[in-house]
Amino acid sequence: MNKERLMVEENRGGTHLDHDPRGLKHRNSQKNHVSIDECNGATISNLDIKAPAKSPNTDGIDISASTNLRIHDCLVATGDDCIAIKAGTSNVQISNIACGPGHGISIGSLGEGGGRDEVEGISITNSKFTRTENGVRIKTWQGGSGFAKNITFSGITFVAADNPIIIDQNYCPHQKCAAKSSAVKISDVKYSGLHGTSIGKKATIDFSCSNTVPCTNIVMDDVNIESADPRHHSTTAHCTNAHGTAHAVHPPVNCLINH
Repeated sequence: MNKERLMVEENRGGTHLDHDPRGLKHRNSQKNHVSIDECNGATISNLDIKAPAKSPNTDGIDISASTNLRIHDCLVATGDDCIAIKAGTSNVQISNIACGPGHGISIGSLGEGGGRDEVEGISITNSKFTRTENGVRIKTWQGGSGFAKNITFSGITFVAADNPIIIDQNYCPHQKCAAKSSAVKISDVKYSGLHGTSIGKKATIDFSCSNTVPCTNIVMDDVNIESADPRHHSTTAHCTNAHGTAHAVHPPVNCLINH
């Protein structure tokens, strides 16, 4: 749908994360359940999207080349990203999403094949991730260009998420990827009020940024993620080439300045 207003709001009072939405139900799509492309001014709410946890490429909502969107009060349980935000997207407000199982909410991947991609003005708030493979993630390919900026994650709850917080400027799902110096610039990313538990044996908070185009102005405030199984593993953070500030963050992120 191009430059039209899409509204799916049977329940204008909103929904609760612990109850099924009362709008449209999507079941077991062979690929993406909902795709939004070249759309301006859409409101999407009260969707109930489900597919098996191991079903590949069954993204809940995919967004590309779109602007001025509101997505709220949805339940998404699939085998891939609950919501994926891709190139050319700006000014998107996402709130009250129950995500899991699935790969969490991803910005990207961006810059594939040396392309220039741009994403900005994304807000993800008041959402819950239950047993997701990832939580909130930004992923970009080496060799690309462009930017991902002005991104806010706030009021997020993790329940036994595997990899809750990720920035990956070296994204490569293949076994081998050639090292390249250029990268999509990631800046002005804020994490505020993120709490919960992780089951991951890898880093709970993982900022893997480019040597040549580092992540800048990463702000973390009131972030506390504990191990869901403290007898067998603890939460950890990995941080490379990320610059910014941290306040009241656990596990501590060593390359951000504490204040």
